[in-house]
Amino acid sequence: MSFFRPTPALEPRTEAFWRACRAGRLEFTHCVACDYLIHPSRPICPKCRGRNLDVKQVSGRGRVHSYTANHKAWYPGQDVPYLIALVELIEQHGLRLMTNIVDCPIEAVHIGMPVRVRFESLNDEVGLPLFEPEATQEKPPPGPLPGKEGGANLAVKPFKKLSTSSAALERRAIISGVGQSAIGRRLFRDDLDLTCEAALEAIADAGLRPEDIDGIAAYPGPIAGVPGFAGPSIYEVQDALGVDVRWHLSGLEGPAQIMPIIHATLAVAAGLCRHALVYRTVTEATASADTGRRGIGTSSPVISGFTAFFIPYGAMSAANWLALYARRHMHEFGTRREHLGMIATTARRHASLNPKAVYRDPLSMDDYLSARLVSEPFGLYDCDAPVDGSTAVIISSAECARDLPKPAVRFNAVGTAINKRPLWDQWEDITTMASRDAAAHMWSRTDLKPSDVDTAQLYDGFSFLALAWLESLGFCKRGEGGPFVEGGRISLGGELPLNTWGGQLSGGRLHGFGFVAEAARQLRGECGDRQVADCQVAAVGVGGGPVAGALLLTR
Repeated sequence: MSFFRPTPALEPRTEAFWRACRAGRLEFTHCVACDYLIHPSRPICPKCRGRNLDVKQVSGRGRVHSYTANHKAWYPGQDVPYLIALVELIEQHGLRLMTNIVDCPIEAVHIGMPVRVRFESLNDEVGLPLFEPEATQEKPPPGPLPGKEGGANLAVKPFKKLSTSSAALERRAIISGVGQSAIGRRLFRDDLDLTCEAALEAIADAGLRPEDIDGIAAYPGPIAGVPGFAGPSIYEVQDALGVDVRWHLSGLEGPAQIMPIIHATLAVAAGLCRHALVYRTVTEATASADTGRRGIGTSSPVISGFTAFFIPYGAMSAANWLALYARRHMHEFGTRREHLGMIATTARRHASLNPKAVYRDPLSMDDYLSARLVSEPFGLYDCDAPVDGSTAVIISSAECARDLPKPAVRFNAVGTAINKRPLWDQWEDITTMASRDAAAHMWSRTDLKPSDVDTAQLYDGFSFLALAWLESLGFCKRGEGGPFVEGGRISLGGELPLNTWGGQLSGGRLHGFGFVAEAARQLRGECGDRQVADCQVAAVGVGGGPVAGALLLTR
């Protein structure tokens, strides 16, 4: 394999790791008190909170924990395909490195395969740990077996139920209005223009005037270097609409893309504002019109932050990161590509009933399976469709419900928890995600149960994410997501209609907010040919990997 490898930056906490690799050693920060190896390095042991730390060299032997063959060139001229893997080192369960498997045919790699480190020098200061098959595999190395992850040790942390004398604070807020701009593959319109269109529609939908808005929030706020992703700042939108606000917020870190919606419910409940405008705007399709969908970090020769452990190996997209999760799920539970295909083809059928969906032509299982591969097991139709568009919701005090021109959509419960290491490569059970914890937290805040839900609007940036959310929310048991989606259960008219607007796979990548808009419209009975009969409870799950947020909405 030969391609350009951006160089990890020599930052204070990572410099020693990269320099050791350049010298041909694999070394980790080590807690003297509890003998725990810490990766990435931290100034304190996350296991015992000890501060007596040193550095320990390891053998460099491990097993393939999961892998994907990447077939997508993330920049012009990149050689494909190539193998990306998570390798778990034999010294400690859960100690993993994102890496490449080299000197091994793609068809020969398998989960549990013994491997040994070798190093590639990038310059005089930085080396990369790559892995190759063990020269002899007659006796497997010591360490965790490659079978099922977890068991009792990975049980979901129980959350204390709300007492019968208390109520979830979020119930003091409602969704009073929903609005969306035009949505399209390449609209070539300004992001502030799209946002104002969606905001004014949502305000009118709530029976309000712009001057009634006294709160504003958005995800993710200004971010440089990611064209089309961030949308306009809340200050630009406030100024454009000419509104005065008492509460405002934007940011990137939190319970996934619906973080500002959850924060707005709490702000309204606390009396900080009465009517909050919350929006998400993307213009990713226009931004990539001349370049195509390129990978993360392809424009920089030096990479910093957590992606310094990913990008140099060609793991330049969440498609690669989540393919590792999907592959492990397939290994443990027998999940098949056809199961992921059920999610994609069902989304397309639902999108055919949504006038704003970007892909409405029929998609058969044969079409799905024969499409070009992106990062195995993901093919083209497992990946969401970048679009331009804005979605806005108005979060109002529940006291306003009686004055609305349309039925209020009520917040019954929210889920925001994350219990384990919030890192893509170090999550302790990659057959699950943070969705597991957010969902458990949400159910602890309500007396409703999964069997009460009439429709599920679940994040499908990649098809596997929706399957993982189905398991996390308790619609089926862990590992049973594949069989659950068979037999029409997730189609309109089925037991649990899923992503009835087409989801992000066919409706368009509105980055989480499209699911909230659809849930609200389903509960209001406004969805026409795709309406779920007598829809009274909707579950919304947004996010993937180590970030997630959940909503339970009712009529």
